[in-house]
Amino acid sequence: MRVGFVGLGVMGRPMALNLARAGIPLVVWNRTLERCAPLSEAGAEVAASPAEVFERADTVLLMLADEAAVDAVLGRGTPAFGTRLAGRTVVHMGTTSAEYSAALEKDVRAAGGAYAEAPVSGSRVPAEQGELVAMLAGEDSVLADVRPLLAPMCRESFDCGPVPGALLMKLAVNIFLITQVTGLTEAFHFADRHGLDRARFLDVLDAGPMASSVSRMKAPKLLARDFAVQAAATDVLKNNRLIAEAARAAGVASPLLDVCHALFEETVTGGHGDEDMVAVLRALEARTGGARADGARPPGDVIV
Repeated sequence: MRVGFVGLGVMGRPMALNLARAGIPLVVWNRTLERCAPLSEAGAEVAASPAEVFERADTVLLMLADEAAVDAVLGRGTPAFGTRLAGRTVVHMGTTSAEYSAALEKDVRAAGGAYAEAPVSGSRVPAEQGELVAMLAGEDSVLADVRPLLAPMCRESFDCGPVPGALLMKLAVNIFLITQVTGLTEAFHFADRHGLDRARFLDVLDAGPMASSVSRMKAPKLLARDFAVQAAATDVLKNNRLIAEAARAAGVASPLLDVCHALFEETVTGGHGDEDMVAVLRALEARTGGARADGARPPGDVIV
């Protein structure tokens, strides 16, 4: 039977392409139709609407930006919701609040459908390479059907118990990611403003125990001031907000995350939300102001 995939953004499109290239019969939809072209070329069928995806697929993977987008695609709160969901499995792969996902599962099951969470850890490049890491939550019988679909997109998947365990796991993982990349960027900025050889700084970092796949992906971007998106600053800010809300609800302290939250808010407010998360460098530069220790200014930038 066909599998549906809705949401062909920075992450969704390479994920869906990996499914199509693995020979899985796929029907796709995206609000911006042009983004479906590579999927059509790879053999996927393009639906005219979300409703058509649900008509033609038994399992539908959703890789959507936020809760409003998920509700709109599902027709939640309208008579269409029951029609679309009855007898279908919905796999929620985006990042939303845990409370939202738990409520959505109840609604999907009440409509006669099945539901699983499968958020992924990784950015655009791992998505292209089929190297994402999935976190799964839901009923065992549902997950047994979902796991084979993840294989073309993910190198590993981990069961996280009932819903919303996978989304809570994703938020916990993202705390480390956000603080790690922000720390790397601040260290780079510190070295830069002290007039150090920035490439040499990154070489030293890469030779030591702090090196990681994340630092090896982000360091060249910092050095080249390459802000092309792998994980957009706007999405990082959204994740930051979701984590902060979950922390407050549980009475959990999150001081490092709170600092990052402020910096990414400044990054997005400064007009850099569509750039990669290393654009948090721009917020650090704006706070510091002035030129580098060697008298140079970042190429192509005006520092205020």
